[in-house]
Amino acid sequence: MENNNFLLKVNNLKTYFYLDEGILKAVDGVSFKIEKEKVLGLVGESGCGKTTTGRCILRAIEPTGGEILFRTEDNKMVDIARLEKEELRRMRKDMQMVFQDPYSSLDPRMTVLDIIGEPLLVNKIARGRQLEEKVKDLVKVVGLNIKHLKRYPHAFSGGQRQRIGIARALAPNPKLVVADEPVSALDVSVQAQILNLLQDLQKEFHLTYLFIAHDLSVIEHISDRVAVMYVGKIVELAETEELFLNPTHPYTEALLSAVPKPDPRLKMERIILAGEVANPANPPSGCYFHPRCRYAKEPCKKESPKLEEISPHHYVSCHFAKELSLQGIVA
Repeated sequence: MENNNFLLKVNNLKTYFYLDEGILKAVDGVSFKIEKEKVLGLVGESGCGKTTTGRCILRAIEPTGGEILFRTEDNKMVDIARLEKEELRRMRKDMQMVFQDPYSSLDPRMTVLDIIGEPLLVNKIARGRQLEEKVKDLVKVVGLNIKHLKRYPHAFSGGQRQRIGIARALAPNPKLVVADEPVSALDVSVQAQILNLLQDLQKEFHLTYLFIAHDLSVIEHISDRVAVMYVGKIVELAETEELFLNPTHPYTEALLSAVPKPDPRLKMERIILAGEVANPANPPSGCYFHPRCRYAKEPCKKESPKLEEISPHHYVSCHFAKELSLQGIVA
């Protein structure tokens, strides 16, 4: 029986770029689901395809193949990947993005009022006095002062600018927010404030997040489920606690070993991966991770593993996942 609690289903998503040296498979057969009002954390090293995945879902980048199924208000699943321009424009208000760099994502020639009010105007939600009142409400919700509506982005700190970006994303009252490394450009002291704000807003506005990050500590704090990406593919997908306690892919184990431990008595071997991240334009044969994997065997070099359910709701792409005993983070 179909579960109607999913807001977004991504099936076999592919995004290829055609270069002189070959086909760069930035996203190569990615599949996942996000339940309504839940957070899926998407994590991996730089260049693994996280941001491209997020932008494809919003059609900011055109996908090469696959389905991006989004549940509408009348409970129908619409394939975002196949919508015509006008249909896509009408769907935009339901799907918004918070960008990584809060300075470059804001127009320096626009005031805070204009920046946050623009989605309201474009989507014909409000104008004039009503628009100004809505912007004031949003500014207060994200913790800014309404006296600063006439200021420009350069007059604010990085954390304040990110709050403006969050208010802009909230303006058209979306269902899905793709947060692309929203705290990585901020000071550590400000990161926690923005993360807590995003969690509060999720509850208040019943939001669903795709939260993209490279920092597993951040992912653990905010996510209900975690998907680990490596060279355009998802290699492990599980509930957050399950993934941190019982990783089943060697790449996940290596990432977890780098997470700082708050208790110095907790000992965990730091795993230093050999070599570099594989080139998505010229990936190795078999499992893309095998040249860096300390558990690799002969089949890993020849056969590409499939993402399979190893235990309830825990998926992994590894030939020997059932045989390996990997170290997680002790609770």
